[in-house]
Amino acid sequence: MTKITRFEDLECWQEAVNLAEKIYKITKQGEFKSDFGFRDHIRKTAISVASNIAEGKERETVNEFIRFLYIAKGSTGELRTQLIIANRIGYLNDQEKLELIEKIVKIGGMIGNLIKSLKKGR
Repeated sequence: MTKITRFEDLECWQEAVNLAEKIYKITKQGEFKSDFGFRDHIRKTAISVASNIAEGKERETVNEFIRFLYIAKGSTGELRTQLIIANRIGYLNDQEKLELIEKIVKIGGMIGNLIKSLKKGR
């Protein structure tokens, strides 16, 4: 197994950045763009997934990294909830919601696997 030294090399971080970019693009459209409170909150949540992965890695201790990975994983649940609400109020169609949730679940799983791996290696 290759040792990861930079957070930018983590696949979960790369996927989380891609997801945040997609969330930004979607929230620039339709009714989303004028619902400032909800739009800004969902953007913040999306950004927090990648940001917490990066912050944890930069802390340079396994325990801190794991702690921040748990925070990032928690944000995936928050984001899923926000997307379900966005769908229910008509900001996202069913296909958009399903595609985004599929990506979030994948990222959450990747983060969970990384946590398990780090715990084993302690």
